[in-house]
Amino acid sequence: MRPILLACMLGILWPANSHPTEPIPESSVLAYCFQGADLAESTLHPWENSSEWVTRMQRSSGLVESAAQTNFVSLYDNALAALLFMESGQPARARRIFDFFQKRLESEFVQTGGGFYQFRDTLGRNGSRVWMGDNAWLLIALRQHKRSYDSAKYDEMIGKLEGWLRSLQETDGGLQGGRNEDGTPIARVTEGMITAYAAVPGFDAFHKNLLAYLQHERWDNTQSLLLTERSGGRYDYALDLHTLSVLIWGNPAAHMLEAADRYYNAQRHSLNRQRVKGYCFDGDRDVVWLEGSAQMALALRVAGQEKDYQGLLENLESSVIPSRLFPGLKALPYAANQGSNFGRDSLWAHADQKPAVSATVWYLFARKRFNPFDLGEDPKPMPGELVVP
Repeated sequence: MRPILLACMLGILWPANSHPTEPIPESSVLAYCFQGADLAESTLHPWENSSEWVTRMQRSSGLVESAAQTNFVSLYDNALAALLFMESGQPARARRIFDFFQKRLESEFVQTGGGFYQFRDTLGRNGSRVWMGDNAWLLIALRQHKRSYDSAKYDEMIGKLEGWLRSLQETDGGLQGGRNEDGTPIARVTEGMITAYAAVPGFDAFHKNLLAYLQHERWDNTQSLLLTERSGGRYDYALDLHTLSVLIWGNPAAHMLEAADRYYNAQRHSLNRQRVKGYCFDGDRDVVWLEGSAQMALALRVAGQEKDYQGLLENLESSVIPSRLFPGLKALPYAANQGSNFGRDSLWAHADQKPAVSATVWYLFARKRFNPFDLGEDPKPMPGELVVP
């Protein structure tokens, strides 16, 4: 234990000129360090180890920090973490996240004109941008809570989120994306629209009109694939539209996984230098996107492709990196290497350097064979399955 204690005392866990953004959750620094020593000596299975890392990322506000020492919180990451906590038998942790937002129904959701902020700090301050897709994920997590625990505690929040998502529908059936920090509208995003399609319960005029829009404006009839947009450009296709489609619609969308080979590539891991195989965001194939590759693993499992599912899981487990904040724990970074995000923009500096909640949670979903879109409803039609006007 002494080397780890010394590391704490010398500030190795928090690099020079850097300090934790939250008080250490344990009663003292010594207790915190000794706990790390115990973990370092443990023999946890990789998925148990990574699950514990996500648990440790929950801060005193109830929110889960997206990556260590970033003071950055994403609504999407917190919806994912809440789903993981419930699936792992820790509903109290999920409720700490839900309670944070429930307390802000009037001060934030109503005051902003609907929707919770996409980003904020770990104390819940400095909220910015209201994005439809992340709010749809929060609705999915709340519906899973109601389904699992038969609880009416969050019914008001569920109702407000559903009502707001429905209000975003325009006359052609498409959904507004939300609002940027400066008040300008966010462009329509296919990924967000299909997430909202799944999140809003039932199948009524909202779903039929959205389905008609997707089929007319975001559907490749030749390949039977969803499009990011109909521009004829190289970025009309994106990995997450393949994977999320399978998770939402199941076997009718399974053909989309074969078409995902266009994103498959191998890269040298930035930290452990192992050669990692996986999937890129798009056809650039310059990055192994570990969050998207974990989504792909779960989609392969849903489609019954067990051999490919197991092989991709092994690649993901070779990509875990140690946590400097929690000695002995490991988790997945967002990407295995540096390169471009979707499109031409570069990834942020620590995308391949720090464990990330989103990638780690999707890996754990895949390992646990848990599909967050399984909400106990009858399957909804997918584009191409209905005759629409």
